Amino acid sequence: MDSKFIALVIGRLLLAFAPLPWSIRNDHQLSSPLTSYPRLQEGIYLFRHGIDPYSGGAFRHSPLLLSLFSTVLPLNEYSSPLIWTACDAVAAWALVRIWRSRQNVSASSRDVLLAALYLLNPYIFFPSLALSTSTFENMLYLLSLMFACRGRTSAAALTLAFLTHLSLPSILLLFPLVLLILSGPASRLASPRPFPADSRKTLPILAQFVGCFVLLCIAATLVCGNWTWVEKTWGAQFMLPDLTPNPGLWWYFFTEMFDHFRPFFLMVFSVHLLIYVAPICIKFQHDILYACFLLLGVFATFKAYPTLSDPGLFLSMIAVFPETFPYLRHPIVTTLLHLHASLLLPLFHHLWIAQGTGNANFFYASTLVFGMANGAALLDAIWAGLRIAIGDTKECCEVVQE
Repeated sequence: MDSKFIALVIGRLLLAFAPLPWSIRNDHQLSSPLTSYPRLQEGIYLFRHGIDPYSGGAFRHSPLLLSLFSTVLPLNEYSSPLIWTACDAVAAWALVRIWRSRQNVSASSRDVLLAALYLLNPYIFFPSLALSTSTFENMLYLLSLMFACRGRTSAAALTLAFLTHLSLPSILLLFPLVLLILSGPASRLASPRPFPADSRKTLPILAQFVGCFVLLCIAATLVCGNWTWVEKTWGAQFMLPDLTPNPGLWWYFFTEMFDHFRPFFLMVFSVHLLIYVAPICIKFQHDILYACFLLLGVFATFKAYPTLSDPGLFLSMIAVFPETFPYLRHPIVTTLLHLHASLLLPLFHHLWIAQGTGNANFFYASTLVFGMANGAALLDAIWAGLRIAIGDTKECCEVVQE
C-alpha cells in the first residue's frame, strides 16, 4: 500500500506542476466566490499592505486562511501545488483509514483502490488543480470522520470546528458526528438495530467542539481586528450576495428573483438543508457513518456555493460501502447522467462565457442536469441502504426454508 500510495501522490504532484491555462483558476465550475484562489491572493495582498480585505465585496475566505497563507505558508507558483497536493494526499489517506476502521482491519487489498478513486476522481482532481480551497474542506471533512471512527473525540471536534469555520453549514454534521463517536463505524446496514442510548458522553463532546469553535472565532477576530469577517464569510453562505455562476441550484433562481421575495426564499433554501439531518440520522441510526455519507450528498446537491469537488467527495466515499452495490437501483442511469453533465457543463459554460453565442440559460440547463445526476446518486444510495436489510432477511428466510 505504502509504495503504491506514494506513487499515486507523486503522479498527482507531477500533474499539479504541469503547465495549465490560468483561466482554469477562474472557472466557475471548479471554484466559487468562497473558494477562489485568485480572490484568496487578492485578500492576502490587501492584508499585507495594511488594508482590510473584508472592506470590499470580493474576499470571502476565512481569516484563518488569510493568516496562514500570509505568514507560515506563503503562496507562490511552487508552494501552492505542493500544499494542495499534500492536502489531497492527507484526504485520501483519511479515506483509507475510514475504510479500515469500518472493516476493523489494519490493512486491506482495497486500500490502493480507495486512494486512487479519490486522487484520480476528475471532480476532485480539477478543482484541486484550480487551487480551490474546497480541497481543504474535503480534507477536514474526511479527517473529522476518520477521528470519529477511531474514537478520538478531541481531534474530531477540532477538525470539525476548523471545517465549520471555513464552511458554516458544516455545523449540521455535528449531530451525526457525535453519534458516530458514540456508536462506532462498523457496518450494520444488513442488521438494523436501535441506537444504544448513552447520552453521558454527548455533553463532553459538544463542549469540546464549542470550545474549539469559540477559540477559532477569537483567533479570526484577532487577525482581522474586527467582526467584519463574520458577515463577509458566514453571512455570504446564507445571504448569497455574490451571484457568480456555479454548478449549484441557487444562483440562477436568485438572479431572476424579485427583491421583495428574496428574504423568504433565502430562508427556505437555508432551512432546506437542515430538515434532512434528523430524518437521515434516525433512519440510519444503526449505521451513522452511512448517514454522514448521505448527508454529504445532500449538502453537495443543495449548498449555496458548490463546486465539482463537493459531489466528487460523495462519489469517492461510496467506495467505502461496497455492501450496498448489489442493491443500487439505477447505477447505469446515474453514471450516464453524470457523464452527460460532465460534458454539458464545460461546453455550455464555454459557449456562454468565452464564445458569447449562448446565454445564462445554457449553463443553468447543464447545472440542472448536474443536479439531477447528484440527486439520482443520492437516491440510489438511500435506496440501497434501506434495501440491504430487506434483501439479507429474504436470503436468510430462503435458506431456512430450504
